[in-house]
Amino acid sequence: MSTAYELDRQHVFHSWSAQAEISPMVISAARGSYVWDDEDRRYLDFSSQLVFTNIGHQHPRVVAAIQEQAGRLCTVAPQFANAERSRAAELIAGLAPDGFEKVFFTNGGADANEHAIRMARLHTGRHKVLSAYRSYHGGTETAINVTGDPRRWPNDTATSGTVHFFGPFLYRSEFHSTSEEEESERALAHLRRTIEAEGPATIAAIILESIPGTAGIFAPPPGYLAGVRALCDEHGIVMVLDEVMAGFGRAGAWFALDLFGVVPDLITFAKGVNSGYVPLGGVVISDRIAATFDHRPYPGGLTYSGHPLACAAAVATIETMRDEGIVENAARLGRDVLGPGLAELAERHPCVGDVRGVGAFWALDLVTDPGSKAMLSPAQLADVVSAAKGSGLLPFANTNRIHVVPPCTMSDDEAREGLAILDEALKAGDAHVA
Repeated sequence: MSTAYELDRQHVFHSWSAQAEISPMVISAARGSYVWDDEDRRYLDFSSQLVFTNIGHQHPRVVAAIQEQAGRLCTVAPQFANAERSRAAELIAGLAPDGFEKVFFTNGGADANEHAIRMARLHTGRHKVLSAYRSYHGGTETAINVTGDPRRWPNDTATSGTVHFFGPFLYRSEFHSTSEEEESERALAHLRRTIEAEGPATIAAIILESIPGTAGIFAPPPGYLAGVRALCDEHGIVMVLDEVMAGFGRAGAWFALDLFGVVPDLITFAKGVNSGYVPLGGVVISDRIAATFDHRPYPGGLTYSGHPLACAAAVATIETMRDEGIVENAARLGRDVLGPGLAELAERHPCVGDVRGVGAFWALDLVTDPGSKAMLSPAQLADVVSAAKGSGLLPFANTNRIHVVPPCTMSDDEAREGLAILDEALKAGDAHVA
C-alpha cells in the first residue's frame, strides 16, 4: 500500500463521506483521456473526475500557460488589475449572449452560485430564491440550501429563504405526463402556482441548471426554459442559469443555454472554464444587473478572486478549445458515437431504463424493473462500478445512475473502448433485474 494512501487515511478528511468507510483510489498520473493509479494501472476516465476535465488531462498548452504565468506573477490581490484576469473576463463575456459584459470571479461553482443569489437579492430587494428539487448547486451555505438533492437535508435549517419546486423530467415525471409537450406545460403550471403561493413580490431569483447534471443529466423539454424566462419577466424575478457543469463544451456548446435560445440575467460557471487545472468559477452578469452596482458598492469578494494562475489556465483553455474545435468535437462525439452506442447498450441490457444526454454529457438510468422504473440500489450500482473499474474504466456513478461524461477531447476509438467495457459491466446490473 502506497505512502500516499496511508497518509491520506491518517490525515485527509474527505467530502460527502463517512471517513472510516472509504478506500480512495490513489491517482498518480494522468494524460488525455486516461489516469493511472499508484500501481501503474491505466483507467479510461469516463468521469472527467467530477465532470470538469473538459479539455482532457495535462493538456500541454494549458500546463505551459500555468508555468509561464507562475514564472511571471504567481498571485495578486483582487483590487488590482491583472492582464490574465482581464483577458479571461473578456473571453468569457464574449461567449455569453449579448448584453453580458462583466464577470465576477470566484474560486469555484458553489461560491459562484452564492454570489449570483446575493446579486439577485440586492438587485431586487427581495429574499426568496426558488430552485428545483432535482438539482445540485454546491456545498456552501446558500448553495446547499438551493440544492434539491438529499445531500441538502442535513444542512437545511429552513431559514435560508429557499423554496423548492418540481422541474420537468419526463422519465420520472411528477406530473403524469406522456409527452415532452405535456411535461413542459404542466411543469410550468406548477412553477406558476408555486410563485403565486409564495408571493411574487417576495421572490428574488429562480436558479436552474441549464441541464441538470449531478441530479441525472436531463435536458429541459422544448419551451420550458423560455416559459421560466417569461414568468421571471412577468414578476420581476432574476433568472439565474447554473452552467457550472453543463458549460464550456460539455453539452456540445460553449454554454448549454445556447441550445435553448434563452437569455438569463446571471450565468454561473466553473469546472470546464479551465478544466479544473486551477480552481476558478464566476458569475457572468447582465448589463442591467451590473448597473445596480455602478455607484453602489457590491458587498462581497474573495481573496483569490480572479487568481492569475487560474485565469491564465482559463485563457489557454478557451483559446485551445477554439483552435482545436473541442466544443464541436463534444457535439459530434455525442451525436455520432456516445448517443448511438449507449442506445445499443440499452437494447441489450434490461437494467438500462433510460438513456439521455447530449454532447459529452450522458446518463444511464439503471433499474431493477423496467416497468415500474424501480431504481438499482446503491449496493447494486456498486457491482456495476466495480466491474467497470476492474476492466479499466473510471465511471461517474450517482444514486442509481452511471453518467458517461468523458473529456470533450475524447477520440471515437477511446469512446468505443469505454462503451465496450461498460457493455460488460452492465451485466452486473442485469443480474438484479427481476
